[in-house]
Amino acid sequence: MSTYRERVNRRTARTTVQRAIATRERRSPASAPRVPTVGIDIGGTKVMAGVVDADGTVLERLRAETPDKSKSPKVVEDTIAELVLDLSDRHDVHAVGIGAAGWVDADRSRVLFAPHLAWRNEPLRDALAARLAVPVLVDNDANAAAWGEWRFGAGRGADHLVMITLGTGIGGAILEGGKVKRGAYGVAGEFGHMQVVPGGHRCPCGNRGCWEQYSSGNALVREARELAAADSPVAQRTLDRVDGQIADITGPLISDLAREGDAMCVELLEDVGRWLGVGIANLAAALDPACFVIGGGVSDADDLLIRPAREAFRRQLTGRGYRPEAKIVRAELGAEAGMVGAADLARLVARRFRRANRRRAARAERVHHRTGFDLLTPRGRTARP
Repeated sequence: MSTYRERVNRRTARTTVQRAIATRERRSPASAPRVPTVGIDIGGTKVMAGVVDADGTVLERLRAETPDKSKSPKVVEDTIAELVLDLSDRHDVHAVGIGAAGWVDADRSRVLFAPHLAWRNEPLRDALAARLAVPVLVDNDANAAAWGEWRFGAGRGADHLVMITLGTGIGGAILEGGKVKRGAYGVAGEFGHMQVVPGGHRCPCGNRGCWEQYSSGNALVREARELAAADSPVAQRTLDRVDGQIADITGPLISDLAREGDAMCVELLEDVGRWLGVGIANLAAALDPACFVIGGGVSDADDLLIRPAREAFRRQLTGRGYRPEAKIVRAELGAEAGMVGAADLARLVARRFRRANRRRAARAERVHHRTGFDLLTPRGRTARP
């Protein structure tokens, strides 16, 4: 048990630190919103980390493999902490934002569920904040990507925006009036699990006919591999490219072959695009945004995907011909949208943290000036001089 003198010394040291913070803040009050922050984007295969400035410019980036979902949450935390500490050696980092591929609670502190990781109601924010000693924010990766595109990319100036990320599955986010709409429980925007084909393909979520089973990287690869496994003549060029190894057929390979004019790959991307347009029309009926931003790895196919999506959207849109049509645009920030968005969201937390520190320091200064005491104790009793 600590002695009375030790407790007083700790309070005195804490007051000194807070006064230093207050002095620094008063000296440069405009610097708070401009501080560099780290953005982390955790996907199914990779963890991307980058130092991002207030203009959305990535100053430095690092990458690591995503730990296997069979490993403990501590392993994922270690990976994140190592990346942040590495970047902190070369940059003055003031906060960390994490975009996680999973469901994040409304407080943005816990990952309720992540399909590719061993996170189940994991208190990620508090665990990392304790290790990194800076403010930490946790959000869904699609929310982070949408924020990045709204601030610095294809969604600039859009008051009502919907982001759709096409990767292994489909993620989504809603922005309205400069705010991310997270829903009552924090899990809004899981568009990929809208049912579009009753009794359709089984989805890993447990249901059938989910949208992401027809318009995602998994859907694209599944169809190509099925044609290759059936030894279809239309798949011959794809099989030649992978030396007959069907498991080596990937989404980027299909996009590359489509750009080279391979008929099967062009058709598969058109199919995915048409299903994308159907889902967007449904979302337009429900949400009526001004702009849809399409991101994620599959969006690298560009017009091979976006053009058929726009055509299907116009055919399926309810009230077509009698209502304004939302724009459908490709994301501008590419694979870095989630990382940039997470860092920018963390900057807002850093600003609030600094303001809170200023208020605490100012209060401590007033108490010290008025009474000569260093600081109020947690129970409200003043320390003796």
